[in-house]
Amino acid sequence: MCGINGILHLQSQKKVDERLLTKMRDTLEHRGPDDKGLFIENNIGLGHRRLSILDVSEAGHQPFLSDNGRYVMVYNGEIYNFKDFYPELRSNGFDIRTSSDTEVLLKLFELHGTKMLHRLNGMFAFVIWDKKERKLTAVRDRMGVKPLYYSFYGETFYFASEQKALFAAGVSLKMAQDGMEEYIFNRFVAGENTLYENVKKVLPGHILTLHESGKTTSEKWWDLKTEIQNQPKITNPVEWFRETFDDSVKLRMVSDVPVGVLLSGGLDSSSILASLNQQNFKDIQTFNIGFKEKEHNESHLAKMMSDKFNYGFNTMQLEDNALFDKLIDSTYFQDEPIMHLSEPHILALSQMAKPSVKVLLSGEGADELMGGYVRYKALKYPSLLSTIATIGHMDYFTTSPRYEKLARYSQIKNQDDLVIYNGCNIYPNDIAKNYGIINPPKNEYRNQILEEAKSLYPNNLRRQALYFDQHSYLCSLLDRNDRCTMGASIECREPFLDQRLIIGLGSLNDKWLFTGKKWKFILKSAMASRLPDEILNFKKVGLSVPWGDYLVKSPGFIAELESFSKSDLFQMPYFENIDAKKLVQNLRKGDTKMIPYIMPIFMMHIWLKTYANKF
Repeated sequence: MCGINGILHLQSQKKVDERLLTKMRDTLEHRGPDDKGLFIENNIGLGHRRLSILDVSEAGHQPFLSDNGRYVMVYNGEIYNFKDFYPELRSNGFDIRTSSDTEVLLKLFELHGTKMLHRLNGMFAFVIWDKKERKLTAVRDRMGVKPLYYSFYGETFYFASEQKALFAAGVSLKMAQDGMEEYIFNRFVAGENTLYENVKKVLPGHILTLHESGKTTSEKWWDLKTEIQNQPKITNPVEWFRETFDDSVKLRMVSDVPVGVLLSGGLDSSSILASLNQQNFKDIQTFNIGFKEKEHNESHLAKMMSDKFNYGFNTMQLEDNALFDKLIDSTYFQDEPIMHLSEPHILALSQMAKPSVKVLLSGEGADELMGGYVRYKALKYPSLLSTIATIGHMDYFTTSPRYEKLARYSQIKNQDDLVIYNGCNIYPNDIAKNYGIINPPKNEYRNQILEEAKSLYPNNLRRQALYFDQHSYLCSLLDRNDRCTMGASIECREPFLDQRLIIGLGSLNDKWLFTGKKWKFILKSAMASRLPDEILNFKKVGLSVPWGDYLVKSPGFIAELESFSKSDLFQMPYFENIDAKKLVQNLRKGDTKMIPYIMPIFMMHIWLKTYANKF
């Protein structure tokens, strides 16, 4: 696991500035404190910071050169099945000189080019420079677990694992109008665009090829819709799921350093723990975040599971000034205003885990694959939403936060928009009313994904929402996990995101997902003999945080809330119609309905004040 970066001067033999490349690289030191390297040859420069997971010796040093000297690679990620390729490589005349997946990856590329990508089981973002053909090949894994950003700026191509390295190289930090619109309406920017005008992402499952001349092509190497359509019928889904999930967990234990588990106490992370126990993995440490507020706390379940399997249990709480400090830190690591609101907690948890482990397993992806969010239930009977819309003023719908949100959601009339805004906390009508912002974003990428979802699952809004989230909301969660764990120099792995599970689950009948009161039926069925009823039937909490209390009761936040009401943010054209003082006044009066409206712009205020000013 690493941080990668590079510079290519286009149509020029201007030599790459070593100091500038070093500055970019060392901006990513938190991603790789164990080793560092540079490769510079005239107009091309590659940088690397290493977190040693596999082959912790110097043999895994990067940038990594091919034996014949033609290719140079920088790589961030893990290929879990890398040893499977040893016989093939040796039979083709390659010597295996290290025990790292880096060497295997580059030699597979030498042998097959990008045609080998389908055979990899892992998470990865890598860039290879071909000295002979004078071109860069940049590749990102299927689901976008590992990040890769780039910028064409001033006749030069820059790339890096995080945006901050691009800004450190001199790329201007300028917010994109479309990006701000997506942040407000959809919580994050989906697809290849970012919040920044000059910065893009290599899309998950894509290859970006850049010739020295400046000619650029983008190719999709993995298409989930096609994979689902080509999946053979699964005859015994529960047995298939259990066996595949166990194998995925086993693969993600491939490591030369200790591995732990992010354990919330919920069904997903507990299933990982149960699988580890079933496969006789010993001496596992679990890490949990707790809350003093009972409705947010699952620590007792996490401890029960750790004790049940004789695994080490570590927990912590994050409140008041410590929470505020971690908010500032996590905003820096995230590069954009935080939007899941759990970023400070995952960062603190990772920092607590760091002395014990270098790798953490996470339950991310289970909800998007198997229907774990309550918000999907609203899509089961869309006609009921129109009924709710007509009675939304009733006390029954406005006293409970969940029903109040449902009443607001029911105001959306268009079925496409029901899917597009399903993962949001506030909706277009709310934004118009509270922010004075009328025009929603273009959402070209979101609309493209929705069309794919509709063609794959016609007249099935729930399945469309799952497919949609797998290409959008889940990407933002994976980005959060990567930034928060790598901020503590820890690698995060997600067993639910093995491609066999993603494709197979996408091909199953609805009943395997949506049966029962809380759905995720196949997971509960597969784990029924391994997990106690307290886990199987516990009300889903997730990592929810009582922000309303923090903002009005915690000293650091009280002061910042006052600063927020006068923020420079509201001098910017897009935000000038927002009455921040009124929002804050209503929150202080105890109106908790204000929290969904305050949090996104409060976090943007924090970002503007603490991050943007750094660059």
